[in-house]
Amino acid sequence: MTNSSDVLYNKLCGFAAFLRKQGLQIGLSEMQDMLRALHETGFEDRAVVKQVLCALTAKSAREQQAFSECFDTYFVSQEQFERNEAAQREAERVAEEQRRIAEEELQFNGKPIDLREDLIEVYARMPQEERDKLQRYAEQYKDKSAEAPKLYEGFIRSVFMRSLLEQQMLLEDAAEGSSGAPSDADLLYRDISNFREEEIPRAYQLIDQVTRRINGEIAARKRTSVRSDQLDFKKTIHAGLSTGGTLPKLYYKRRSGRKKRVVMLCDVSGSMLQFSEFAIRFIKSMSEVSDHSETYLFSEIVQKVNPFALENMNAFGRYVRHSPVWGRGTNIGRALETLEGMQPQVLGPATVLLILSDAKSVDMDRAELALTRAQKLSGSVVWMNPIPEAKWQYLKGVMRMKPHCQMLPCSTLQELARACAKLV
Repeated sequence: MTNSSDVLYNKLCGFAAFLRKQGLQIGLSEMQDMLRALHETGFEDRAVVKQVLCALTAKSAREQQAFSECFDTYFVSQEQFERNEAAQREAERVAEEQRRIAEEELQFNGKPIDLREDLIEVYARMPQEERDKLQRYAEQYKDKSAEAPKLYEGFIRSVFMRSLLEQQMLLEDAAEGSSGAPSDADLLYRDISNFREEEIPRAYQLIDQVTRRINGEIAARKRTSVRSDQLDFKKTIHAGLSTGGTLPKLYYKRRSGRKKRVVMLCDVSGSMLQFSEFAIRFIKSMSEVSDHSETYLFSEIVQKVNPFALENMNAFGRYVRHSPVWGRGTNIGRALETLEGMQPQVLGPATVLLILSDAKSVDMDRAELALTRAQKLSGSVVWMNPIPEAKWQYLKGVMRMKPHCQMLPCSTLQELARACAKLV
C-alpha cells in the first residue's frame, strides 16, 4: 500500500469510528466499499464524495442526517477539526456530569436503583419536570419502605423502569419522525407508526411497486424450480417399457402449483388499524400468496370482512370504523377461541393462520392457551408484529406469544415486504 493509500485508509478508519459513535453500522465490508468508491470518484468534488459515501453507509433518513453532520464535522480544515474536537470533548464532559447527577438521584433507601446502563442515560436526558415527578413518587414511599424494604425497592424499581422505557421509546420515535421531505428509502425503512397523514398515499404506491417486484421474482423462481426431488416411478417405468425395459431417462414429479389458504386475523384496535391496512394491501397485491383467503377483524369481538370491502382498499378504513369491532379493547384469546369454534371449520392442516397484532391484550393466560390450540389446528401460525424487534424483550405479551408461532418483525414497509414474501 502506498503512502497516500495509507493516509486515505487511516482517514476513513477514523471517519468510520466517528460514524459508529452516531449509531451507524459500519463494518469491514462498508470500509472496502468506501475505499473502492473513492478510488473511482477521486477527491476533487466534495459534494460527490459526500453523496457516494452516504449512499454506501446510510439508509434511513435518520442515518442520512447523522452521516451528513458527521461528514461536515470530520472533513474540514485542521483548525476547524480541532475546534470541533474541543466542542465534542466539552459535550462529552457535560454528558458525563449529567450522568453523575443521574446516578446520585437514582437511589432509594440509600441504595442505587438497579437499572440498565441505557436507561440511566435516558434518565439523564429526561426533562427536569419528568425527573422531579419520579423523585416525588419515590419520596412518598420512603417512610413505608422500612416495613418491607425488598418489596418497596422492587416496586420503585418497576415504576422507574416502566417510565424510563416509555421515555426511551418516545425519544427513538421522535428521532425517526423528525425528517423533512421523505425519500422512498426513508419511507421503506421508517417505523410505520411514524408515517404522517400526507405520506400515506406515497406509501401505498411503494407497496404496489414492491409487491410487483416480489411477484416477478417469485414467478421467475418457480419457473426454474418446477421439478421436485421426488421420482415419478410410474412415468419412468412406462417410458422404459417402450425401449425394451431400459431406463433412458428419469422422470420427476412436478411441484404442486397450489397456493396456500390464508386466514388473516387482524387487530384493528387503536393504532393497529393503519398497520393492518398496510399488511392487507401487501398480501392482496401478492398474487403468489394465496388461492383463497379469509379476513377477520378483531378487538373484543370478531367479525368476518365482507369481500367487497377488500375490493376497494381506499375505503377500508371507513368500513372498519363503521363495524362493531371498532372502538373496543383487545382480547386475542377470545378472538382465537371464536376462530377455533367456527363451523364449518376455519382452521385446518392446510391453513396458514396469519395474525396481525402487537400482542397487547387483556387476559394473556387465555390468549396463550388459545394460541397453543390454534397452532395444533393450523398448518402454521405466522404473527406479523408492528413493534420493532429490539423492543420485544420489554413486552410481556410478545414474549409469551412468541414461542407458539413464527413471529416476524414488521415495523417498516421493508420488513413487511420481507415477511409477506415468506408466506409463499
